[in-house]
This record gives sequence, C-alpha cells and structure tokens, in this order.
Amino acid sequence: RMGMPMALSLIEKGFALTGYDIDPAKNDALAAAGGAVADGPAAVTRAASRVIVMVETTAQAEAVITGPGGIIDEALAGDIVIAMPTIDPLAVKAMHAELAAKGIGMIDAPVSGGVPRARSGELTTAVGGDEVTVAACRPVLEAMCTQIFQMGKIGQGLAMKLVNNMLNQINKVASAEAMVFGAKAGLDPVKMIEMIKVSSGQSASFEAMAPRYLSGNFKNASTLDISYKDQELETAYAKALGVPMFMAAVSQQVYQMGRASGLNKQDSSSLITLYEKLAGVQLGPRDEG
Repeated sequence: RMGMPMALSLIEKGFALTGYDIDPAKNDALAAAGGAVADGPAAVTRAASRVIVMVETTAQAEAVITGPGGIIDEALAGDIVIAMPTIDPLAVKAMHAELAAKGIGMIDAPVSGGVPRARSGELTTAVGGDEVTVAACRPVLEAMCTQIFQMGKIGQGLAMKLVNNMLNQINKVASAEAMVFGAKAGLDPVKMIEMIKVSSGQSASFEAMAPRYLSGNFKNASTLDISYKDQELETAYAKALGVPMFMAAVSQQVYQMGRASGLNKQDSSSLITLYEKLAGVQLGPRDEG
C-alpha cells in the first residue's frame, strides 16, 4: 500500500529508481512509471547505493535485509539501507550491527501519513541513525517526506513511531467508546461530533474516525491487523525496557476483539461496531455482510 506510492514519488522527483515487489502487478506498474525492475532484493542492491525497505512485518524486513538473497549479500561498503516500515527496534539494532560488520550503513525512518501523503510526497518520518549516515540519506527522505524528525541513534526513529502509534490507537478506542456512550444517553451523534471538534476532547484521531462512524465506511489503508501488529511491537518493546503499559494493553485487547469478530481488514473506525452491539445503539448505516 505504501511502497508503490513512495516509489512513484521518488521517480517524479527525478531519482533513478530500481525496485522489486513479490507482486508482479506492482513491478509492472513500477516499470510503466519509468522505474527499473529487479528480480529480488539482492538485485536491487546491485543497482543502488541507497536501498529503501518498505514491508509490513519484522520477519519480512529481516528476510529482505539480512536473509538469504537479501540486501546484505550484494551491498558494498558505504551502501546504506533505509528501513521505513514500523518494525521491532531491537531487531533493527541487530540488523544494523550485522550490516555494520561489512561496512554497510543503516537508518530507521518509519513513516506516518497514509497512502494519500505517500503519493503526494508529504509523509512524516522519525529517523534513527548516526548523523553522517542520516545526512547522506536526507535528499531521498526529502523526496518522500515534508516533516523529518531526527530522533537519535539507530532504533530511535522506530521508538518514536511506536510512541505515536500507541497514543493514536488508545485515542481511537476511547473515541468509539465515548460516541456510543453519548448515543446511548440519547445524544445526536452529529451534534456530538460538532461539539467535540471545538472542545477539549478533540484530536486528530477523533477527527479522522468521526465521519466514518456516521457513514459506516470502514475501509482505509490501515487495517486492524496492521494496528495489532504495531501494538505487539509497542507492548513487547515496553516490556524489554521495563515500562508499564496499562492503556496500551487494554486498547490492544479491544483491537483483538475486533479481529476475532472478523474486522481484520477493516480500519480502526470499525471498532465502534463492537460497542454498538454491546450497548444496543447504532450511530449510522452498517453493512452486516
């Protein structure tokens, strides 16, 4: 979902791009846009000194970067891996060490903004890595991102992304709970939204979710499965650091209930249907299929 629009943004900014995806249709789309297509991660690495990885899970990132046929097999000393998915910071630190032993650089630069901003080149990224390596990657990052926050050493970009995601996920659960609470009390959902938007309960998460509560359109680039994956990263990293995560753990269980109810590929706004069923109210049209 994110990698292709990010690739297109780079091509439009004048970068010579070689890419690869396991989906042949995406490779065809890349070629049609003027990109070169390789036959795997190692082949991409032979064509570039800056190699961006945009996958979904930590296991996928490890396979692409340090697995057999991965970037590490063909990268040369001085090449840099730019890891942009939301994955395990501890795994990134381990991959960084493995790459560094061969003189290969690495930064972590997870992004926020979704598909529309990926396509327009207006993403936000939190970056982890040493200053020299980050500086070498800045022109590439600037082609995809309008907001670049350098957070510190390797893994710190991902730590920041997990902190932000945690706040967003907790807020989305609270938003669904609050709206159903108000509806059960007899309040008009439209008026509730109007009031909250100019009051202390307002947030970017609420503003994104509220229209979907009313429309019943729960389709978006991010799914409950993806959010739950991020929550696993958040709670696991917090445990490793010895940090209690009460609210994150509770919100994760709400997401898990949504997944168990078949909402896996719906976005976070669909969580409101769990509360609606429990409370016996409904804020808008719902597709029961």
